[in-house]
Amino acid sequence: MGRGAVCRCGTVKLWAGDVRSAENSQQLADWYSASHLIHGLLFYALFALVLRRAPVRWRLVAAVTVEACWELLENSPLIIDRYRAVTLAFGYAGDSVVNSVSDIAMMAAGFWVARVLPVWGSVALGVALELTALAAIRDNLTLNVWMLVAPNAAVLRWQNG
Repeated sequence: MGRGAVCRCGTVKLWAGDVRSAENSQQLADWYSASHLIHGLLFYALFALVLRRAPVRWRLVAAVTVEACWELLENSPLIIDRYRAVTLAFGYAGDSVVNSVSDIAMMAAGFWVARVLPVWGSVALGVALELTALAAIRDNLTLNVWMLVAPNAAVLRWQNG
């Protein structure tokens, strides 16, 4: 799909904390990595219900498959253009390959965390991650989905501070 393996800046960093920089979604981790951890929590719950009898390793394979498909869709011109038009990610150009692979690994980590935590622990972790991102960058998984599906001008103004 034409994505660079690493950031156009030529470096690989563990963390890119400025969501308005060209390194966002290009490095190993950023504020949106929390969203992928939450994907793992949600996929664990979903596949525990839908694939109840399947061994956990096959549920993980299903979750990784869904997450990898999302990474492909997220980096398609359709979604990139949508992000640019209606979300906080005005300069979004798609993920680097390193970031996409890291996003899938974050989802897998969230999946395994959900496996060991009680349900209330997974819920508490998901809420804590959402609130932390909301406080830090005025964006999170919930707002990201909301703005992609049903953009709201007031939310976008608030996000822009």
